[in-house]
Amino acid sequence: MQASRKPSSVVASKLPKKHIAAATVIAFCLVVITSLLPSKSVQAKRNIIAVELPSDAQTPNQAVSSTPNTPVSPSDTKSMPTLLHWNKTTIASGDNLTTVFKRLGLNASDVYTVANARNEQKPLRRLRPGEHIAIRLNDEGRLAQVKYTRSSLEHYLYERNENGFEGTKVILQPDLIPTHKTAVINNSLSLAANKVGLSQAKIMELANIFGWDIDFALDIRKGDEFSVLYDEKFLNGKKVGNGDILAATFANHGTTFSAVRFIEQDGSINYYTPDGKPMRKAFLRAPLDFTRISSNFSLRRKHPVHKRIKAHRGVDYAAPRGTPVYAAGDGKVIASGYSKANGNYVFIQHGGKYITKYLHLTKRLTRKGKHVSQGKTIGTVGSTGYATGPHLHYEFLVNGVHRNPRTVKLPDAKTIAKSQRGEFFAQTAPLLNQLSQHNGLLVAQADLRN
Repeated sequence: MQASRKPSSVVASKLPKKHIAAATVIAFCLVVITSLLPSKSVQAKRNIIAVELPSDAQTPNQAVSSTPNTPVSPSDTKSMPTLLHWNKTTIASGDNLTTVFKRLGLNASDVYTVANARNEQKPLRRLRPGEHIAIRLNDEGRLAQVKYTRSSLEHYLYERNENGFEGTKVILQPDLIPTHKTAVINNSLSLAANKVGLSQAKIMELANIFGWDIDFALDIRKGDEFSVLYDEKFLNGKKVGNGDILAATFANHGTTFSAVRFIEQDGSINYYTPDGKPMRKAFLRAPLDFTRISSNFSLRRKHPVHKRIKAHRGVDYAAPRGTPVYAAGDGKVIASGYSKANGNYVFIQHGGKYITKYLHLTKRLTRKGKHVSQGKTIGTVGSTGYATGPHLHYEFLVNGVHRNPRTVKLPDAKTIAKSQRGEFFAQTAPLLNQLSQHNGLLVAQADLRN
């Protein structure tokens, strides 16, 4: 006969009372602990909140970031929290690291720890509009990475480690593809260059190369033409910018000037004629960028203010007020002041033979006794003194005698050293051959069309 089962209450009643009390306490503790642990849905919600904060919200990492550079033990780094997706913002005018981090939901202690990263601190102090900053939190809501993008090729990555943040500069190397452009000038250099797809920056680069031989303010004529070979930069098949001009020709007034790039032993880049003479002369032909001549060098000119015939011993370059004025050559500032006739002026001595003078400036950006290098901004165009409108009056003196700045023969800079001529021709010959081949192909195509 099968024995009948005793009810569980009977079994429990026969247990010692102290065992029952202990079991009750353990069961209560388990209930409390379970209620404190987050469910999977709650934990997932926390992860989303850590990334998708509104721009004016505070992040969950305030508590863990309250002490800058809080060290993390080696045992912690083995089980570091996973990283969430990047949260990116574009730098606006007036932004600094504090305003950018606040917009991304970070706090002041985050700014402090990243700004004091080991290595690459300086770039974060020079944020420019249009650049990008992205941050990455871990699943604990703590800032883990910061990526500062200056361009498609230049990045800075800041990563948290056991000692705070470490900065690394990342420069990507693009593919360089030589590109050829040529144009005939009908109206202006800018219009001709734009028509063939040459950027404004490349136009200025071209003018800087030939600026010692050609006055781009007045010498450009209808029918002039140029040809330029330069690198285009590609990254993963996408164009990301332009590289150096490799070689170029400029035909002006029936005279053709040629230039080719040469990388010096110290890594600097200069341009030379095909036979090794420097394009860079001791003086710029004109000490400011594109403008026009309002009054040329003349020994008999009617003065616009005094209304009488008076020698005009310089060239007047009309330009918008504030246009930068450059030192025409290396030298020492022998005068920087103001007079009733000249307005704000700067005089520069170049060795023992040459002096250049710059009159009617709005601002003087150099002082007497200072040494300046060619191309250094020494002031801005204005209309101070006896002037009817904003312009630069520029004079060029040789051994104390005024000469026409536009026609005076300018001394050359040093030519390629004999010891470098072999390297020079090895570098430049292929570039000149490429330019010549492109130009020859264009001539052949033109003949076929005719």
